Amino acid sequence: MSATPVHGTWEPAPAARWEDAFPSGNGHHGVLVYGDPDDERVIVTQHTLVRPNGGEHARPPRLAAALPEVQDRLLAGHLTAAEALTDGRPLQWVQPFHPAFQIRVRRPAGAGREVRRAVDFTSGEVTASGGGAVSRVFVSRADDVIVHEVTAGDLHLTLDHRLPGAPAGLRVGHGALLTPEGAVLSLRVRYPGSDRAYTGVTLLAVTGGRTELTPPGVRVTGCRSALLLTRVLRHTGEADAGAETRRLQDLLDGTERPYDGLLARHLDRHRTAYLRVTLDLGADPAERALPGSELLKRPHSPALLERLFAAGRYHLLSSSGHHPPRLTGLWTGDWDTAWSGAFTTNANLNLQTAAAPAAALPEVTEALAAFVARQLPDWRANARAVFGTRGAVAPSHSDGESGLTYHFSREYPLHLWTAGADWLLKPLVDHDEIQGAQDPRTAAALAEAALFYEDFLTRTDAAGHLVIVPSYSPENRPANGSWGAVNAAMDLSAARHTLLTAARYHPGRADRWRALADRLPPHRINADGALAEWAWPGLHDTYDHRHLSHLYGVWPLEEITPYDTPRLAAAAHRALQLRGAENDSAHGHLHHALIAARLRDPERAGRALRRVLDGDFFHASLMSAHYPHRDVYNADAAHTLPGVLIETLLQSTADRLILLPAVPDSCPRGELRGIRTRFGAEVDLAWSPDGARAVVRPGRTHRVELRTSSGAEFLDLVAGEARVLTLRTR
Repeated sequence: MSATPVHGTWEPAPAARWEDAFPSGNGHHGVLVYGDPDDERVIVTQHTLVRPNGGEHARPPRLAAALPEVQDRLLAGHLTAAEALTDGRPLQWVQPFHPAFQIRVRRPAGAGREVRRAVDFTSGEVTASGGGAVSRVFVSRADDVIVHEVTAGDLHLTLDHRLPGAPAGLRVGHGALLTPEGAVLSLRVRYPGSDRAYTGVTLLAVTGGRTELTPPGVRVTGCRSALLLTRVLRHTGEADAGAETRRLQDLLDGTERPYDGLLARHLDRHRTAYLRVTLDLGADPAERALPGSELLKRPHSPALLERLFAAGRYHLLSSSGHHPPRLTGLWTGDWDTAWSGAFTTNANLNLQTAAAPAAALPEVTEALAAFVARQLPDWRANARAVFGTRGAVAPSHSDGESGLTYHFSREYPLHLWTAGADWLLKPLVDHDEIQGAQDPRTAAALAEAALFYEDFLTRTDAAGHLVIVPSYSPENRPANGSWGAVNAAMDLSAARHTLLTAARYHPGRADRWRALADRLPPHRINADGALAEWAWPGLHDTYDHRHLSHLYGVWPLEEITPYDTPRLAAAAHRALQLRGAENDSAHGHLHHALIAARLRDPERAGRALRRVLDGDFFHASLMSAHYPHRDVYNADAAHTLPGVLIETLLQSTADRLILLPAVPDSCPRGELRGIRTRFGAEVDLAWSPDGARAVVRPGRTHRVELRTSSGAEFLDLVAGEARVLTLRTR
């Protein structure tokens, strides 16, 4: 294969829209860099910045006392009975994520300057140059600081919160002070009617020239370079900007080039993580050299897939740290972020993080594990209030501060959804299998989720099977019923998986949980030969929908596979064939591709992938949109696409390796390196129309089943001994 796929992207002009600005981040702080040497704008974001809207006081509805009557009515055939299970509140969104402010660095106009701006995925550096002026920005994983260096000439610097959608009534205070290094700027923003606020502090260290205050900013004349170090503090009351200034001053190491020292410490963490996995599709070098905006005009180019794979891993890594990625990753340039910029856990966050274990990004699974651990007490409150049980139930929306369920309505009865914990925990279980060790946090959350099912699963059908009632299939409803129904396929799969997985983690309680799992009903195949979205007889499917919740047993679970359950796999495939795309959401197309890959359907997986590549879903920044034609900035496609490509090329379970299950026609040859398997091995895979070669490097001794187009065989792997596999692809 060719030697060097592109690990970055570039543009020959400044960004005109914040959506096209290049992102960088460390999972806590983020930046969007427009890259105009005459008027550079760096939008600063921070994962915990959410605007109070009453959500901080919201609580789950107390419905446990009314639950038995609703269950009785649903089981008696009253299809709309679950609509009564509410406390009548209007729909309330979680607290919306928003940007902090923008750093503006203005220079005297340089007419006719040629501009080049770029982002290096291996370092997280965003650079811009033109007319001799150069800027460099990155967000340090080592020191949790935004590092921004500009060179040459006269500069005017300000911090400005006035970004699109900024609400009226914000109480804003600016500060500017000369220091021995140059100056310090601060910006405090307090929310209307609240004691909650955030403060940004930027330390300016100038080499050469003269610095003077021009409130609310600073002017520098004749400098050789200027270094800006920025942090954002979220707080109540007042923040100590002076103490933060001293902490930033401590980062100046006394050398002439503190930027390089800060970058070196950051690279030890960022570059190591980013380079663990690479994809090379042997693309045309001329196409690899194109700017991202031009490459996006060639949606069938292998060079585009290479770059989107690289960008997706970069963006996912950069947005994961304090939290996992939001709907917008770690970034937004608008105070009115769509869907509150929430953590949406009934498809979006799940799709974004699913590939992290295989793609060797434990930074992402760690962020998810910490998120779950912080929210587990709120999940317990949800179970008690809504269902009257012990254990834990995850919400479908969170702002990061709260895991309480309060975002729901008649059309979206998300408070009735019980499968959320299982889906959030699945990547953590996969990570544990890769590591060969059980994380105590995952074990604890699984026990809580299983405990919920112990108390909740009390109703039975005529055959003695346990019944999940009420049950909800996000975000769909039966064609002849209401949203809250009985025995949604997703709920059945999630309950079974939680109970059996929790049993593995907790042998002392395994018998009880396995017995519960055994009493759950089987999936139902409907009159169309498709896996029914609701296993309860008499409920009819609604096929044209963006979500594929009912195929949860196929992906991300392995409950339904072509190898172990061929009849159910055929029914799942029929359900996939019948599924419409509804509103063309990017997550729906890529979810479709993931399920098709599990069902060994390369044509369908490739077609779903092409719907995204052909649909103008990607901004010039290579961050994605929720809808075609770059409508609504959203990280689903960007973060999910690498996982789609991995699933088409290589899949694993704790006891199985599947090579080249669903290779799209757009990837006739390539090399995928560094993939982690759930049986504890690292795999490098190369393939072409003539054959394939895989190098398996096991970390522990284990027997696994190898599945290829030629059939199945067993591999006896020995820890520390690489195994080379060759096969024909046709």
